[in-house]
This record gives sequence, C-alpha cells and structure tokens, in this order.
Amino acid sequence: MAELRGALIGCGFFAVNQMHAWRDIEGASIVAICDRDPERLKVVGDQFGITRRYTDAAALFAGESLDFVDIATTAPSHRPLVEMAARHRVPAICQKPFAPTLADAKAMVTACSDAGVPLMVHENFRWQSPIQAVRAVLDSNEIGTPFFGRISFRSAYDVFSGQPYLATGKRFIIEDLGIHSLDITRFLLGDVSTITTRTARINPNIAGEDVATMLMDHKSGATSVVDCSYATKLATEPFPQTLVEIDGSDGTIRLEQNYRLTVTGRNGTAVSDVSPPLLPWALRPWHNIQESVVAIQKHWVDCLANGTEPATSGADNLRTLALVEAAYAGAASREPVQLDALLR
Repeated sequence: MAELRGALIGCGFFAVNQMHAWRDIEGASIVAICDRDPERLKVVGDQFGITRRYTDAAALFAGESLDFVDIATTAPSHRPLVEMAARHRVPAICQKPFAPTLADAKAMVTACSDAGVPLMVHENFRWQSPIQAVRAVLDSNEIGTPFFGRISFRSAYDVFSGQPYLATGKRFIIEDLGIHSLDITRFLLGDVSTITTRTARINPNIAGEDVATMLMDHKSGATSVVDCSYATKLATEPFPQTLVEIDGSDGTIRLEQNYRLTVTGRNGTAVSDVSPPLLPWALRPWHNIQESVVAIQKHWVDCLANGTEPATSGADNLRTLALVEAAYAGAASREPVQLDALLR
C-alpha cells in the first residue's frame, strides 16, 4: 500500500505530539498543515519541515489530495471540520472531546457514515501501555470475572500554566480529564447503564469543577468508581499517571504509582514494571501520554490499510461522550442518570 497522505488541522499545544508521532509511523505522513494563526503555522511547519500551509480549511481540502485529516482544533470547530471532510470523502481523526454536545457528535457520525468514510476520535489514554497491560490481564482470565473497578487520577499538577484556557471554562475536569478516565472504564469493564456524580471546585481561581467522583453500574454487572482531582497534594506527585484497581471473582489487579502492576490471581501473585517507553522526542512525565499518541495513530493507519473500524471510532466514542454529558447532568441534579436514554 502506498504511503497515506495526511493533513493536520490545528497546530496548538498538543498537536506537536501528533506531528512527532506521525514522523515515527511507517505508512503515513503529514504533507500539509492548517491553522488560522500564521505564527503557529510557521512554528510547526518549520519544526517539521512542512511547506504546504493553509490558514483556511476549505482551501486545504481544495488544494490537496488527501487520504486523511487529523483534526486537532478545539471542540466547537469539530463538527464543521468533520462534516467538511465527509463532503470531500476524506477519512478523519477528531481530537477529544469529540464535540460540544452529543447532538453534534451524532451528526458527525452520521455525516461520515453517509459518506462512507472512517471517523476516529483521538481518545488516546486507553492506548497507554500500562492500561493495555491491564486489559491483557483481563483478557487472560487470570482474575476471573470483574465485579469492581476504580480508575483514579488525583494530582495537584499545575495544568493551567501550559493551558490557561482550562481555568476559564464552566466545565473543567470531567470534560478535559475525566473523559479519558471514563473511556478507560468502558475499555476495561464495558458499557455503562447508570452514572451518579458529585463534583466540587476547590481552587477559587478557576471557573469549573476541579474534583469529580463518579459511581457507575456497568451492563456487565460490575460497579466502578472514577475519581478525578487537580486539588490533591500528595507526597509523591503521580501526574499524569492513571491508577487502576480491579477486583475479580478469582483475583485482583492493581496498577499503582510508578507503573507497578500487581496481579493476584489463579497463578498466585506477580509484580511487574509496565512503564511506558521514553521515546526520543518525549519528555517526562508526559511520556506515557506521548507514547499513546504513537499507538493510536498507528492503529488508525492499520485500520485504513485493512479496512477495519477503529477501536475509538466516532460511533464508539458517542458512548464515552454520553458519559460526560450524563456526569454533568447528574452533578447538577444529584440524581442517577440512565445512559441509554441519552443515546437514542
């Protein structure tokens, strides 16, 4: 198969990781970039040697012959850009959060389905190698049938210095971080039937919630707790590690700080180091996220080559986005929220 020709739309904070990852992956390359800010175009274009640069997405689609686009803009622009890609019959990767509303996300899925082009959401946390290691243990049946899980991301890391806009939105931790944790929970324990949520704002200098606790009933019969905090000061700062506890009928899984994985199951107890690789261009402590960007983008290339549906397809991510919407609704009402009603 000939090398796939891609374009990146959006050259902001996180997109640099995506550009590094594209350079590492065989079978695809970015041939053009697009951003409304000429300075960002210059910075990213010069860094990665991309000479074909656009400030308008319509001009990009008109001027290039593309096999895919990687949309790394903010959520309000996702629907028009994905629908533009669908009209041009160009497969699209869309950054998370998928869309500002579930209705927008459903329309994007429909547009790409009607056009017959693949759509994947860049939901990369489940692609981190420690999370994949937990999934492999579950698949081995070492701990039997899971009945309880806890997905935890608690930190006092200053995320606002690098992304100051995070401090201004009325929605913060669930939409920005919790969406990843909720997707991991789905990945490990299956789809959710009911969610109950409590939130708090501890930092008085931000507009949104910086603490969230979500209790979920899974269709599999398991129960899980997802807890997220940017107000938790610990002796050892774990950022940006996701910690996992899963209890099964025949054993337990514990993914602890510093990527220590302890499995107690049918064959006794085993402890292993599941640290992610430190890629040449990556920086600690971000390296676990950066290596997952390579993994998800490689998955996209494989899916395009083989004609298979991405694991984090638009249709799949509707269920993760529905959890985000249900979490905010439940936090406001302080009542459990049924998921199926949102997805109809």
